[in-house]
Amino acid sequence: MDIELFEGLIDLALKEDMPAGDITSESIIPADSVSRALFLAKEEGVLAGIDVARRVFEKIDPSVSFIKMLEDGRSFGPGDILARLEGSSISLLKGERTALNFMQRMSGIATKTRTFVDAVEGTKTKILDTRKTTPGLRLLEKYAVRMGGGVNHRFSLSDMALIKDTHLEIIGSVSEAVKRARAGTAPGVSVEVEVTGFAGAREAMESGADMVMLDNMPLDKMKEVVDWIGGRAPVEVSGKITVESARKIAALGVDFISVGALTHSFRSIDISLEFEGRSGR
Repeated sequence: MDIELFEGLIDLALKEDMPAGDITSESIIPADSVSRALFLAKEEGVLAGIDVARRVFEKIDPSVSFIKMLEDGRSFGPGDILARLEGSSISLLKGERTALNFMQRMSGIATKTRTFVDAVEGTKTKILDTRKTTPGLRLLEKYAVRMGGGVNHRFSLSDMALIKDTHLEIIGSVSEAVKRARAGTAPGVSVEVEVTGFAGAREAMESGADMVMLDNMPLDKMKEVVDWIGGRAPVEVSGKITVESARKIAALGVDFISVGALTHSFRSIDISLEFEGRSGR
């Protein structure tokens, strides 16, 4: 994990939480108080964000000892210790909520992703994320998807040409849209077309699209398109995908299933910072 990519986000989060310090801890805890603490999992999950949490404490107080017990991408269960900390009691209290906010949410995304990845295990299908992310947190959330075993789709509108129904309503033709995308982007930029039926898929293929997305199509119609394409181009499926439907879709031989819920409908994982008492230093 290149933590430097997230420096600004961590700074912003700390400034948001402590615009003028931690007035509670600073007013009632002796400045020389030193404590031990640990990040403790309260339920099953997949870890993501442990290095972000570590960096939170480094920024607050470089003298805090932060020892990781698990790496990102590892599964954990209730009672598992994710990290051990020792240092200024005030510093530990200052970093507690910000570190947990990052780690609980990122682990929630990684955990949800893993459930979809497990659902398609044994097939060639890979689980993709989308751009349905929290504004400003896309890099962190897409990193968490990778920790859950998923694959990142485009990070931004600048990465590739993805022609959707909204574009086609304006242009009116798949072939014309693909033609314009080829002419208006740099050589090597991928062009994907979202379609809702066999006719659109045929036109996308005949127009030379690099990838075809089947959006909100019935299973039998998907199969018809996938069989007809026959591996000539990667096929992505999207649209209200559930864990239950993902396995059935993957069995058709599609290359990718994109799931917006990975980053817009996840549940944060229950993790806490538990103090063990004074260290005696």
